[in-house]
Amino acid sequence: MPDPNFQQHANFLRLYVEHEPSIRGFVRSLVQTLVDADDVMQEVAMALWKRFHTLSAPEDFRRWAFGVARLESLEFRRKMSRDRHVFGDELFATLADEAEEMADQFTDERKALDTCLQKLPTDQRSLVEAAYAPGSRMDELAARLGRTAMAVYKSLHRIRMMLTECAKRELAKEGVA
Repeated sequence: MPDPNFQQHANFLRLYVEHEPSIRGFVRSLVQTLVDADDVMQEVAMALWKRFHTLSAPEDFRRWAFGVARLESLEFRRKMSRDRHVFGDELFATLADEAEEMADQFTDERKALDTCLQKLPTDQRSLVEAAYAPGSRMDELAARLGRTAMAVYKSLHRIRMMLTECAKRELAKEGVA
């Protein structure tokens, strides 16, 4: 018989990993720096795990997590309140509301882009993946491909234009655009 704690942990991880980019974007819109966002995200992850048993349904995870992230961001902001560059409560609430609304749009755009990336021919998709891999350097990529850096930049530009048009069509199909 499977350990219930293992199952709860697995369920949490699955939901957290699925929604972490949206939560991170939301938090990033509420704090001033990437370092602050990283600090808040650590607190958010811990708070989500501690409160996971209060989640009513898996399909509510994202909305619930945004609420927790909002509270953790507000708590971080309060701790930093001595800094004169901290937003007032009213502006913070407005930014949080707008960021939550924008998160849906970003999720839709990311799905459209993923769909379009899968439609690319293998060689073009491989070029995009190589160019945007962490630590990738264009001069090294060009040398590996036996091309000039300018030729690689031009190829990537054409691919990005195709991806942009494809994503617009995908969003329009979904009624999002």
